[in-house]
Amino acid sequence: MIPFPEDTEALLFDCDGTLVDSMPIHVDAWQATLRDYGVELPKSFIDARAGMPTEIIVEQMNVEFGVSLNPATVVQDKEARYIARISEVKPVDLVLATAEAHHGRLPMAVASGSVLSVVKLSLETVGALHLFPVLVTADDPIPGKPAPDVFLEAARQLDVEPAKCHVFEDGDQGIAAARTAGMTWTDVRLLA
Repeated sequence: MIPFPEDTEALLFDCDGTLVDSMPIHVDAWQATLRDYGVELPKSFIDARAGMPTEIIVEQMNVEFGVSLNPATVVQDKEARYIARISEVKPVDLVLATAEAHHGRLPMAVASGSVLSVVKLSLETVGALHLFPVLVTADDPIPGKPAPDVFLEAARQLDVEPAKCHVFEDGDQGIAAARTAGMTWTDVRLLA
């Protein structure tokens, strides 16, 4: 299990790259989708935006690559490609084992930049959906990471003070959000 502060009263998890090993599939889906629009998307562009809502990423692509892509259309195309490969998604074993060990002992939530349908499907694929009564996603009408709102909303729904929440994250945007929310965090990239 992954250690966290003893006074923690709730655990908050990012989904992609944290609970589920899905980032390579997301990167492939992004790159294939953008090729259809004539954009060669470097992996580093996606990596730097891990945890951000997908539509925001498309808006940033429009600025950086000088294109005028419809965010909703691109997101729909990209998510369809991801879902077509959902059976390839595997758990991040150590993180999922930590969640399983604390299920029923501490309140837990997922706070993700992905849309709700994709988060649910990813968690179902690894048998973890039942662990999380609260899912805060890009479908919620709040700012995404690096803003702290997704984590603050998860804490609110769990009825736990933000300072008593511990976040598990794999992206710089999410760690910035946890820090701004006044929460402790674990960068799961450092556990490998």
